[in-house]
Amino acid sequence: MADGIVTLQRDVVAEATEVLRRLGVPAERLDEGDLAVASPITGQILARLRQTSAQECVLAVARAQTAFERWRSVPAPRRGDLVRLLGEELRLAKDDLGALVTLEAGKTVSEGRGEVQEMIDICDYAVGLSRQISGLTLPTERASHRMSESWRPLGVVGVISAFNFPVAVWSWNAAIALVCGDPVIWKPSEKTPLTALAVQALFDKALARFGEAPEGLSQVLIGAAAAGEAIVRAPEVRLVSATGSTAMGRKVAPILAERFARALLELGGNNAAIVTPSADLDLTLRAVAFAAMGTAGQRCTTLRRLIVHKDVKSTLLERLIKAYGSVAVGDPRDSTTLVGPLIDEAALRGMQAALAQAQAEGGTLLAGGERVGAAGAYVRPALVDMPAQTPVVARETFAPILYVLSYETLEEAIALNNAVSQGLSSSIFTSDLREAELFCSEQGSDCGIANVNIGPSGAEIGGAFGGEKETGGGREAGSDSWKAYMRRATNTVNYGRDLPLAQGVKFDL
Repeated sequence: MADGIVTLQRDVVAEATEVLRRLGVPAERLDEGDLAVASPITGQILARLRQTSAQECVLAVARAQTAFERWRSVPAPRRGDLVRLLGEELRLAKDDLGALVTLEAGKTVSEGRGEVQEMIDICDYAVGLSRQISGLTLPTERASHRMSESWRPLGVVGVISAFNFPVAVWSWNAAIALVCGDPVIWKPSEKTPLTALAVQALFDKALARFGEAPEGLSQVLIGAAAAGEAIVRAPEVRLVSATGSTAMGRKVAPILAERFARALLELGGNNAAIVTPSADLDLTLRAVAFAAMGTAGQRCTTLRRLIVHKDVKSTLLERLIKAYGSVAVGDPRDSTTLVGPLIDEAALRGMQAALAQAQAEGGTLLAGGERVGAAGAYVRPALVDMPAQTPVVARETFAPILYVLSYETLEEAIALNNAVSQGLSSSIFTSDLREAELFCSEQGSDCGIANVNIGPSGAEIGGAFGGEKETGGGREAGSDSWKAYMRRATNTVNYGRDLPLAQGVKFDL
């Protein structure tokens, strides 16, 4: 340990180059352009990629549309075979792809591998779905008629992903879109494009094993906002799933609405956990520590507000201060590290500005907040006691800051939980059944996710993921997420010889 930070001597650039080679990314792609891709571990440049030109974006959309016209006619179970093969390739490459997530996004080794496991899980889910997509047969008021709903492929799907989940977000969309009959165009974050290239290489391996398939089923566009805008504005792209800030969503949504395309938005989160007097504080401590400090606070589901009953606040804070003081910060490749780096210097500056504002608004810094190490944007997670839910608390800062508030009645705590513009995830820690049920009821949390005795992060692919208000209203994964990637048709078949009209209308010639 040096300067209070866990360090490794392994060369980041050499390690990334070797991992990319094993994953099938051609070496010549890594030094052909002006987009510098840095590792947050050391700040060193891993590659310089050529950005996709405006004309190439147009051609990519055209290829995807042509692919759609063929892929939609392939039986859904056969489409599921391709996703099954993709899942197999991901299983074989789990360690390498997880390592690349660590190198490029700064996640710990277990978190990097965990993200790839999410990809595998959604592939398994989508393969099963490929044999379960179903409509309904509905009662009709007309004799000798049958009325039903059927589902058909929607069209080209665009995916715009953020740096903090550089591969999982693509898979949540792509695995389901592909079995639904839709090609996918992916614009990864310009901060983490190498993982996207690696995933595309694995997809190409699965495609080669699959056999004949249309060109353009999965494509990656490299670049910044212009590449994303090309996807959003293309009339052939019928659904855009965009993950990022609320500010980004405000730009994307009106463009899609103007051309009547679908938007699946996963935007900001400012997640809270309520701790009641009956809470198991041992369990609460472990849950809060991971939810607030994991991924260096760079999850949309990170715990940012802790609303603690006044009777247990001092006890819990004493234990939290100790935990914050002992957490291992440093190189995420080291097995002892629990908190890796922020993605870049801009993120660190944003955290420092938020802490300064919190203290100006009456907050007391109880632990952390200081930079550690000379290379990379490493910082100790911060714990701040706040007198009220001030403007800085109501704003999401994408960094490991946990604001602590106190309450007296559960109704007051729920009101604090709901009194922000974001509505992604929330938790309550309690041993009281009534408190738990109230929190999960229509009178409780207004978030898309409401948990009991677990933190707000760590969603599984079996449950719909997404939130309300400025979180965007989108949902990925979960029981009926596939419907977003398909269009619904109502079919009425007259198998009789008469022509009765609905609602008893008469029109006799």
